[in-house]
Amino acid sequence: MNQKNKRFVVQQHTKGRDVHWDFMLESGNTLQTYRLDKAPNEVLHHPTNAIKIFDHPLKFLTYEGPVNRGKGNVCIIEAGIYQIKHREHNRIELTLSGKILKGKFFLTHTEGNKWQFTADSQVQRR
Repeated sequence: MNQKNKRFVVQQHTKGRDVHWDFMLESGNTLQTYRLDKAPNEVLHHPTNAIKIFDHPLKFLTYEGPVNRGKGNVCIIEAGIYQIKHREHNRIELTLSGKILKGKFFLTHTEGNKWQFTADSQVQRR
């Protein structure tokens, strides 16, 4: 399964002492969003939990600033284009072309809204 290039973004989301990363994939008029436990540079070497959360509006492809009525803040730490190379019931193979995330990655469904985000072993060796 191949598709035209679409955009993705990773925002560092800070709320008090809590820091996580929102991985967003352009899909039609929304961004499919996954909450990551690890920063993009860590994902290159270690799989991370990816919790599927609510879709975000496209404005978050470029938005940086306060969120949650001023209780949190987001800043873009990674952006680029992606393609879905293969999709099965519980696994999505992506090719990402960003500054940090380059190459083949997988989103693997584990249960409920829980997924795992993993870099291909070739990406990990870079």
